[in-house]
Amino acid sequence: MLSLKHLQINSFNENLAYINRECAAYKVDDIKTLTKVEIHGGVKPVFAFLQVVDDPKLVKPDELALNTEAFELINLPEGANISLSISSPPASLNSIRRKIGGNILNGGEYSSIINDIAAKRYSNMDIAAFLVSSGSFMTAPEVLSLTEALVGDYTLNWDNESIVVDHHCLGGVPGNKTDIIITAIVAAYGLPMPKTASRSLTSCAGVADTFSVLANVDISEEKFRSLIRENRGAIACYDSLPIAEANKILSSVERYIGLTQHQQLVASILAIKLAAGVTHLVLDIPVGPQSRIKSTNEAMRIRKLAEYVGDMLSLEIDAVITDGSEPIGNGIGAVLEARDVMKVLRNKEDAPQDLMEKSLFLAGRMLEFDPKLRGGQGYHVAKEILQSGRALETINKIIYAQGKSAQPQLGHLTRDIVSNVSGVVESIDNERINKIGVLAGAAQYHGAGLDLLKKVGDRVEQGETLYRIHSVNSSDFAFANSVVDGYTGYEISTKGGY
Repeated sequence: MLSLKHLQINSFNENLAYINRECAAYKVDDIKTLTKVEIHGGVKPVFAFLQVVDDPKLVKPDELALNTEAFELINLPEGANISLSISSPPASLNSIRRKIGGNILNGGEYSSIINDIAAKRYSNMDIAAFLVSSGSFMTAPEVLSLTEALVGDYTLNWDNESIVVDHHCLGGVPGNKTDIIITAIVAAYGLPMPKTASRSLTSCAGVADTFSVLANVDISEEKFRSLIRENRGAIACYDSLPIAEANKILSSVERYIGLTQHQQLVASILAIKLAAGVTHLVLDIPVGPQSRIKSTNEAMRIRKLAEYVGDMLSLEIDAVITDGSEPIGNGIGAVLEARDVMKVLRNKEDAPQDLMEKSLFLAGRMLEFDPKLRGGQGYHVAKEILQSGRALETINKIIYAQGKSAQPQLGHLTRDIVSNVSGVVESIDNERINKIGVLAGAAQYHGAGLDLLKKVGDRVEQGETLYRIHSVNSSDFAFANSVVDGYTGYEISTKGGY
């Protein structure tokens, strides 16, 4: 037996176990490669990768230390007696080898893979192998099987609600925080909307980041339930809820390796919504040359796939293809996006009209899930709810119920990016704008980002500001400036008499 110790090391979803090279209970001289072990002593075995330590100040010969992820899983106090044994490789790895070989996997194989990932039996390398193998091709039935497996055994239940709605955007468009406005409108109407949101994955700010500027988003399942009962709407960070746990692990590895395949994306989105108890979903698929989805044909394939999986799993989906050719709203980054959202909800004259109109369009589609509304009425009902102030009243109730946030400051390091010619803004490169915003620190700091002062179709004079960079620290500011000097992301047409 060994004595349990906690080493306060975070390893990004990977369980690690540490023993001394002179371990009193186990011979480690023969360990030459990465070795998976099972740690016994808790309610369930914990799987971890073994690390050998020479320094007895870190781990004594009679101790076994676990990193933070594994220590939390074993749920025992330091000093508890534990033992370990070598773990055999998961049998589901054979299915991944089959997939690498070009085979189609069945539902049982996907279920075994996802169960092993959830149990932490896979290393991040194993998970990356699965993502790459399935990234080459997946049939529609395979996407269905993956979705079912990712939903997991635990789902939220909303009592006797026959319609539970949510909205999701496939992304790739900077700004575009329609979700918060939609939640306010739909909840004010009376449809339950348990909005599950993610933090930034590859963009300047996720919906959870932007709404966290206004309210606490790290709320428990119990709190989430009570908020829906009281206010009909809430916006919670998906990571704080005990649903679709394997999907969280997959997403973290996807982010690291920079791989997002459309079939995997559809499975991930639908699994989260199904696990959250959603029955009706509006899926926004923006299309643009520098958006995630480049063509209408590609968007149609995604729409058909999502509708197929939705039909098979009793999730009603309204998939809409929207314009993703330029940023939506003026702010890129959490504080600036929250500013835009509140301007729309407060009916301010300078509220970004593109953000308002897209929010009304999508909210209208969601309201039409209610059989009492005829097709086409949703937009007008949504507009009345917004203009009457009911949406603002509802979002304020949600904010105070979740816990109002202290207002973060906008980044104090600024630079105005100006046009070197006179003309009309012909296009804005979404990918470039997003990259500049990320380099400015928007993915780490709420106050960093870009404030767009000109949009497509706007006239601009030579020397006039196109957008303003905001950064919180000097290193990020320097990175953003070095990139923007190469290309601002704006194309200015000089045709037409300038």
